[in-house]
Amino acid sequence: MSDYDIAVLGGGNAALCAAMVAARAGAHVLILETAPQAYRGGNSRHTRNFRCMHAAPLGPLTDSYDEEEYLADLLKVTDGKTDRDLARLAIRTSEECLPWMERHGVRFQPSLSGTLSLGRTNAFFMGGGKSLVNAYYRTADALGVTALYEAHVTHLELSGNRVVWVDYTHQGRSHRITPKAVIVAAGGFQADTDWLTRAWGPAAQNFLIRGTPYNRGVVLADLLDQGVDSVGDPTQCHAVAIDGRAPKFDGGIVTRLDCVPFSIVVNKNAERFYDEGEDVWPKRYAIWGRLVAAQPDQVGYAIIDAKARDLFMPSVFPPLQADTVRGLAELMDLPADRLQATVEAFNMACGDTAGFHPTELDGVTTSGIMPEKTNWARPISEPPFYGYSLRTGVTFTYLGLKVDEHAQCSAGGQKVENLWAAGETMAGSILGQGYLAGFGMTIGTVFGRIAGKEAAGYAN
Repeated sequence: MSDYDIAVLGGGNAALCAAMVAARAGAHVLILETAPQAYRGGNSRHTRNFRCMHAAPLGPLTDSYDEEEYLADLLKVTDGKTDRDLARLAIRTSEECLPWMERHGVRFQPSLSGTLSLGRTNAFFMGGGKSLVNAYYRTADALGVTALYEAHVTHLELSGNRVVWVDYTHQGRSHRITPKAVIVAAGGFQADTDWLTRAWGPAAQNFLIRGTPYNRGVVLADLLDQGVDSVGDPTQCHAVAIDGRAPKFDGGIVTRLDCVPFSIVVNKNAERFYDEGEDVWPKRYAIWGRLVAAQPDQVGYAIIDAKARDLFMPSVFPPLQADTVRGLAELMDLPADRLQATVEAFNMACGDTAGFHPTELDGVTTSGIMPEKTNWARPISEPPFYGYSLRTGVTFTYLGLKVDEHAQCSAGGQKVENLWAAGETMAGSILGQGYLAGFGMTIGTVFGRIAGKEAAGYAN
């Protein structure tokens, strides 16, 4: 095995950004990716867009989206639980990232229509995240980066304030390397359902993992066990309400349901439990995973009627359909009398719907019912009626490695001189709770580039 200046652990967006920057700075870089080559890229394979600050139209982005508006959006979804200095660093740097991404092979397209119409704030990847990942691997290869697949990192040996070696297995053999610097970009622990269960309790057994099955937190646990400083709450995660028929692992972006703002959502007892119209969907979709997780059997049901059917991006699985609410209840195994009563009570609470506007807060609200629906509140009255089951879909977890503005890790408050982290494995530094569409790619891109620069400077 050749001597490498830098070992990058992980193979997604953050890892690739770090590897490319380090290689351009003259470092000899090795990527250790746990997944097989066909599944390389971690959760980046499932992404679609990058949230980007810009002072003027930029690439596919229209108008402007300044630092203060971006930060306000982040503070709203996190309820202020963020490191504001790191958040501002990610936001401010995102503007220069978009042209950098283009120079490294990423192509963008106009934003999609429907409830994720984000033409001002989010730049969408042509071909989605898989195309971004493939473009970056091509560029990294041209820069001399070596990538090993099905390379399972088992241990990083921390001695004093340095990582002195990295152990991994590949093709049935054990290997030990002694790079000058290490960048951890290996994601969270969401695919380890036992760890999720320790954090959440038995409810986690009913969660679906919409992200990659290869993020099991092995490197994260190894470093935390050795005293590397952590950040974030193990029960906090990017958790979305997804189609209950999705696979246990790796369902990805297509399993998300965008119907909630135009629906009522009930639990297995046919009772509403939260305001479906709280805010535009890209800002609030990530709260619904946690809301559903708190319901009996960790399941919910979204009910819409014919007039809402074309207001959101189509689901990958068609909804259940019936000509009556009672008929739909029977198809969904819900108590028919109770669902009928819930729908009737909701319909009676709806008022004037003349101001209904599906893509912005319209103030079309209910009155005299709890929970209130504060926007897009129209009676569910026009057959046929449609229903989706909702389950908690975990994308990535927020317990991770604490970093500073240089993406550098620490142990006991002292810097680990040759250890950096980027992407989901440190995102809890900025995401204390909640999620903002496209922001994971912002964190990974910004801190991946920082980690690559800093690690190469150290190695050189």
